[in-house]
Formats: sequence, C-alpha cells, structure tokens
Amino acid sequence: MIHAIIMAGGAGTRFWPASRQDHPKQLLAITGAETMIQATVRRMAGLCPVENVRIVTNTRLTDKIRQQLPDIPAECVLGEPCKRDTAPCVGLAAALVAAADEDGTMVVMPSDHVISDTEAFQSAIKHATQLVDENPNRILTFGIKPSYPATVFGYIERGDTIPTDGPETFNVERFREKPDLQTAEQFLEQGSFYWNSGIFVWKAKTILNALRKFEPQMAAHIDTIGLAIGSPSFDEVLNREFHAIQGVSIDFAVMEKYQPVCVVQAPFDWDDVGNWTALERLVGQDQDANTLIGNQLTVDTKNCIVRNDNDDGHLVATVGMEDCIVIRTADATLVVHKSREADVKKIVAALESREMNEYL
Repeated sequence: MIHAIIMAGGAGTRFWPASRQDHPKQLLAITGAETMIQATVRRMAGLCPVENVRIVTNTRLTDKIRQQLPDIPAECVLGEPCKRDTAPCVGLAAALVAAADEDGTMVVMPSDHVISDTEAFQSAIKHATQLVDENPNRILTFGIKPSYPATVFGYIERGDTIPTDGPETFNVERFREKPDLQTAEQFLEQGSFYWNSGIFVWKAKTILNALRKFEPQMAAHIDTIGLAIGSPSFDEVLNREFHAIQGVSIDFAVMEKYQPVCVVQAPFDWDDVGNWTALERLVGQDQDANTLIGNQLTVDTKNCIVRNDNDDGHLVATVGMEDCIVIRTADATLVVHKSREADVKKIVAALESREMNEYL
C-alpha cells in the first residue's frame, strides 16, 4: 500500500518577509488560493487514503498544519523534537509506516514544490511504485530535465536504460553536488543529467535497512523510536532518541551510496519555488517584464517583482525601478535588487542577532 510522506519542516527564509518561523513558506499561498502544503496533499488524493498521509514537520508548526489540513488525522502530523536534516526525518517516517504496514511503499516529497499537472504526477508515481513492487530492493527518485544551467540544484547522472512501459527510467550512474556555472553548462550540454527533485519512492523496510547499513548509529536511535510506537512512552522516547541523532541529508546518507538506485525522468512540470523570482515563472510577466501581485502601481518600472500581500487599501507604488523585488506584508517590506536575492537570508540573520524576534 502507498504511504505519502510530506516533509514540512523548512523555515523558508528566502521568502522573508512573507515566510516566518511560525508561518513558513509551505503554509503560504504563493501562487493561488491553496497553500503549498494543501496543494501537495491534494496531489496525492486517490493514490492513498488520508490516514496514509503523514506530515513530518517541527513541533511549532503541528497545530497550524492540522488547521490547514483538517481531513488528515491529527496523529498523522508529527512534530520533530529538533531539526536534524532529511535522513532522520525519512527514518522516522519509515519507522511509522513499517509499524502500520510491514510491506508499505513510501512516496517521500517536500511540501513546497509546485506541480500543476496532477494527472501526469500521479501516473509517474504509479509507475515508480510498480517498479518498487517488482524489485523491493530498488529505491527510486525523480529527475527533472534541466531547462537552463542551474547552480542551485543537485544533479543526477543517468546510466543504462531500464526497459519499462512508462516514463523513461534509468539506473543512476552517480549523484553530483550543486555545480558551479561552468559545470552546470557542461551538464546541460551533455544531456544525461537531471535536476534532483527530492521526490523518492521505496519500501519502508528497504530504506530502514539502508540506514542500518550506512548510518548504523542513526538507525539505532530510529529503531528504538520504532519499538515505542503505540506505547505511552512514545513521546518521551522520540524526544530523547531524536535529540541524540547527528543530522545528515538523505542524499548523503543513502542515495549516493546505495544500489540499485533508479531515476525516472519526470513527465510532469516541476518548480521548487526556491525564492521570490520563482513568481516570474509561476505567475507570469507583463509587457514590461514585471510580475505584479496585489494593490500596486508601477511607472517606468521594468523587470521587477512587486507583491503586496495585504488587502488593507495600502498602495505600493514604484517609479523608475529595474531588476528589483518589492514584497510588502502587514509589518515588513523587503526591497532587494535581483542580483542580491540570495542575501535575503542575511536579513533574517541580522534580525536574529539583534533579537528583533517579532519580525522572525
């Protein structure tokens, strides 16, 4: 049976000031009426029952996520006691799935990606789960065919073709870290590299065994947590054992070492919505290459993103601006040149150092 695991613990600092510690990116409606996590859950509708959807987040977000997802059983929204990267998150989810369904298949995905073609996505998931059913030792990931030489994504190099009736599927030759621009250009030209989507399919018991092999200390803590599932001491054991884990990403812990790993060329559109410039792709641009959202007025403004999040009558007006991002919320306004967008996280760091916690 399929179990959807949605990783929703990120802070979304690159989306400040809209994204805050208590209301990060995954809880925001970035491009429409649905929040990102609501859209992620809806994308799995029909593939598995709601009681098989598990959200793994941090404890400060559990209540808000339950409010946004009232159809998901409250016990299926689990708060990690502390931040420990994606491998412990995956291990914890796998222990929960294995306790409920010994042969369960996990579909693991982030909570903050945009995939508009739900039919193509679900078809690809069914294809991947079938491949895992055929060979339970397989673990699969989805690769995104690159459209430009991105330096913000990890890459997957494909190997031999795996004959299937579904989307193109390959053995993974190797994983590559985020490249510099010259290397990314070489990857694009070569044509055998994919962006790493961070969406995975595997059997719960397979990933648990992989963690036991490659991360035995982490796996020991996960196994202890697993033994406490359903007992009165679960919360106490989870808190103690999870704090003792040394965090590491699932890519480094397992994906780069395990065999066999397969990559499915994603037949669906995908955007990781990594920063504010993603709005240009998702919302579109006008004749002056501006992306405009909310109550705003522009004069001689080109290639800008202007977003006014509040419906309070306040007008955001720009004159003579070019290549800038302007984001206005109820209590903060961001103005940044596009070339410095990566430095938005420096604002968050400065707020932390000055203890301006009301803006975090």
